[in-house]
Amino acid sequence: MKDLRILFMGTPDFAVEGLAKILEADYNVVGVVTAPDRPAGRGRKLNQSAVKKFALTKGLPILQPTNLKSDEFEAQLKELNPNLQVVVAFRMLPEKVWKFPEYGTFNLHASILPEYRGAAPINWAVINGEKTTGATTFFIDEKIDTGNIIQSKEIEIEATENVGSVHDRLMKLGGELIVDTLKLIESGEVKTIPQNKEEDPKPAPKLTRENTKIDWTQSTSTIFNLIRGLNPYPAAWCFLQNGDKMNVKVFDSEMILKEHTEKPGKLSIDNHQIKVATKDGYVLINEIQLPGKRKMKVKDLLNGLRLENDAYML
Repeated sequence: MKDLRILFMGTPDFAVEGLAKILEADYNVVGVVTAPDRPAGRGRKLNQSAVKKFALTKGLPILQPTNLKSDEFEAQLKELNPNLQVVVAFRMLPEKVWKFPEYGTFNLHASILPEYRGAAPINWAVINGEKTTGATTFFIDEKIDTGNIIQSKEIEIEATENVGSVHDRLMKLGGELIVDTLKLIESGEVKTIPQNKEEDPKPAPKLTRENTKIDWTQSTSTIFNLIRGLNPYPAAWCFLQNGDKMNVKVFDSEMILKEHTEKPGKLSIDNHQIKVATKDGYVLINEIQLPGKRKMKVKDLLNGLRLENDAYML
């Protein structure tokens, strides 16, 4: 059995579960690398990453390098002397860092690789209407999410499930998968599978203002999947033309497939819900956020908002 000295690298809540599971399994974590504290909120108070907050409660050494290629960080690595690095939702590592440990550096990615390589795999799996997704551990190489696969585990995506729910289930699955992977490495029984370089997998690019905007001329299911694939964060958005034109975020919704003659985007009220026409039906909006306001139920919004006869979603 190998005596593992683990350096953990991660930043958001999704990574905390993995670190917690490693510690619960009684592995030796020699340190944690996470993002530098950043100003946030109105007071611009320095905000610590979720991983740092958790690591502090466990008394773990914490590194927050601004430059992963610096001599200072290299010296810190040598001092901690890890023989394995585990990466979850962190930034791209330079070669001299991922090659540093004797047993390599493995990453947990929230998809079944090679599908959905990139920054937002969970969102894009839901947006694209996938029925399954999962998590994969792989040894890092010089490109993004292309290294040799160690293990994968799959889950089903429910037809109306939003990305927040899928995220939370994958977070727990990922923590279990990390420990399973550590056991393989510890025992020397790792057998990796190279990723197919000939495939053209579905991408998972960074979410932007452009690719999160609702196009009401698309099919009902496409719009419904976009909304649930961005709920609760960062949220799908569009313009509401109701006299004035305003930017709104759309959260929870339902879909109705039905032939009609209304122009896509036409807005009406149906049983305390906002009903928006699409090319092959309607999307019923249950939760919405107006500029400068909090997210609210549509039935509450309608108590104080008068919709014009020519109101549209654009």
